[in-house]
Amino acid sequence: MTDYRFSVAPMMDWTDAHCRAFHRCLTRSALLYTEMLTADAIIHGDQERLLGEAPTNRPTALQLGGSDPAKLAAATKIGASSGYQEINLNCGCPSSRVQSGAFGACLMAEPDLVAACVAAMRETVDIPITVKCRIAIDDMPARETLFTFIDTVAATGVTGFTVHARKAWLKGLSPKENRDVPPLDYALVADLKAERPGLSITLNGGITTIDACREHLKVFDGVMLGRAAYQNPSLLGEVDAAFGGEGAPRVSAHDAIMAYRPYMAARLAEGVGLHAMTRHMLGLFNGQPGARAWRRILSEGAPRPGAGLDVLDAAVEAITGHADNRVDA
Repeated sequence: MTDYRFSVAPMMDWTDAHCRAFHRCLTRSALLYTEMLTADAIIHGDQERLLGEAPTNRPTALQLGGSDPAKLAAATKIGASSGYQEINLNCGCPSSRVQSGAFGACLMAEPDLVAACVAAMRETVDIPITVKCRIAIDDMPARETLFTFIDTVAATGVTGFTVHARKAWLKGLSPKENRDVPPLDYALVADLKAERPGLSITLNGGITTIDACREHLKVFDGVMLGRAAYQNPSLLGEVDAAFGGEGAPRVSAHDAIMAYRPYMAARLAEGVGLHAMTRHMLGLFNGQPGARAWRRILSEGAPRPGAGLDVLDAAVEAITGHADNRVDA
């Protein structure tokens, strides 16, 4: 069973390796997730590029997409050997690309297949295998679908589930609409936890504040934030102090920049563009004086060919108003 009280959701095109490196500068205790990676991509792709940062960025979970037990088992073995602390199977993504591959949220309708997948995955490694799902899809009844799915998968020995407390509508709603339009049903997920107390249930969906996390943790084993954590990353600087144990520090935005800057310098030296890293920082000062200038300087300067850390320094100066607050590598 996993025991991470706070996690940052896997988000396609957002939570890449640079994003995770930045988020780790804000929180040491939160479980971070990769973007969903297909089993085929891991088996046949550039494993070092896809998976190489895991040993230096713990705790991190690898999220897999797929529905072939043998391929998922092979990808799981590769992920574990790469240093990930958890392998998670995506049964919640509603995108058309995922549906065309017969995995993601459409697997909510095939609990026996999911059970076969996670059983094969568990046989290959000793680290936890977990599942992220919705409460149901389309017109399927939510309570019956969720409980049947969880019970069928848990019968394989899987004990960790993250439940996005919304249905996924595979017909008629876009992936973006699926994040907002279907109503949240926290009560149903709370019933699941109450009636299946031996399972570790992490709640996902619509959580936006540390205070809300505290309330949900009175009921659930963990909370997972997605867009709120990405769009307002300074929130992550509160996580360790709130949930990381006695004496864990609050991390300021400026502390995080200082910690992230050496990583940025190393990647720039490898040929990575500045914008690939600073795009994850744009919301760091949301709601604070100077935030607009911070975003403007990074948005305009970082994509330029050859952009370097002087762009970051200028953005920091716009926030602090003092050149002597330059963050050195």
